[in-house]
Amino acid sequence: MAQAFAAALTASLPAPAASPAPVAPTHEAIPPSMAKVIDIEAEIPLHTVQLDGMVVAKIIKHAREAPSTTAHGLLLGLDLDGTLEVSNSFPLPQHSGEDEDKSAKMIARYQGSMLRSLKEVQADDSVVGFYQAATLGAFFNQSLIDTQAIHQEKLRHGGIVVVHDLSQTARGNASFRAFRLTAAFLSAYKKSSFSTSSLINHRLTFSSILEEVPLKIRTNPLLSSFLGTLTKSCRSPLSDATPDGMTELALPPSFSMLDSGTTGVTRNLEQIIEAIDNYRTEEGNVAYLTRQIARERTRADNYVAKRKEESQARVAQGLAPLPEEDVTRLFKIPPEPSRLESMLLLGQIDGLAKSLAGTSSTGLVKMYGASASG
Repeated sequence: MAQAFAAALTASLPAPAASPAPVAPTHEAIPPSMAKVIDIEAEIPLHTVQLDGMVVAKIIKHAREAPSTTAHGLLLGLDLDGTLEVSNSFPLPQHSGEDEDKSAKMIARYQGSMLRSLKEVQADDSVVGFYQAATLGAFFNQSLIDTQAIHQEKLRHGGIVVVHDLSQTARGNASFRAFRLTAAFLSAYKKSSFSTSSLINHRLTFSSILEEVPLKIRTNPLLSSFLGTLTKSCRSPLSDATPDGMTELALPPSFSMLDSGTTGVTRNLEQIIEAIDNYRTEEGNVAYLTRQIARERTRADNYVAKRKEESQARVAQGLAPLPEEDVTRLFKIPPEPSRLESMLLLGQIDGLAKSLAGTSSTGLVKMYGASASG
């Protein structure tokens, strides 16, 4: 699915247009007061991501209604004076169980149709990134890396990925974080080189794959007024209501935060164990391939040393030395295995461990509060 999603974005994102012949400008010059804000050449680096309140609501709604935790979609907006303002978003469809090529074409057609429709109604239709739903802080995966790499190559400022944590939202904390790939990782990704020596040269670990960009949420006056009405009490329409029930809130209170159950901790531990098992399996595969490479190289070195000794013996006897042979044609030495999957699994384990630490500490405080009140 990672390749299908990446292929769909490649087909639908705007390709760099050929530079037209220079013509004499007919527009008026940009006022000096706006020259520093309007970044035509994309020279001002991004330092903040700003999500509109409507975008936050749409992402939460999509993540809750999606059949799995793989809900993803595109972010639309513009960059202004170093701030990436995300004003709209729309979800991308999921096509599970279908051919990857067919699924990629369907996603590309849907995305192109949505962008054309937004342009017709004069809404923001510039893709500035995408969002991805995750659970328990484990958002490191190949699909996210491939998609963000395409964005950083094609989009104006490289684009960002907004990660929405479903488990945090279920506990009453709307979790949104913005990331983009680091320059060191992008350099290794373009070369498709994630061998041990490449990781050392680029100083790459799982913590240096993505860099976080500060994110803030903006609400317009209309949305603020609507949220204000949810917290105001109104008179009950029931005529026989008790004095305590004469008023009620438009949004009933939720006491889920007081739940001291261990369901979240149990699930978190299960996810950590599964991620560790996957990491051990991946490391076992890498170790097996490394031993196989070492055996083939030893055979090649022994063969070269034997040929060299025979050539020296022939020269001592006054004969012509043996002709040189291409060792790579005689011995198929496999390439060094990629360590990217291992790094991504370590990133998942780290995210799950941090989520477990937060969940367990909150549960501990609740248990102390319950015992004190009893």
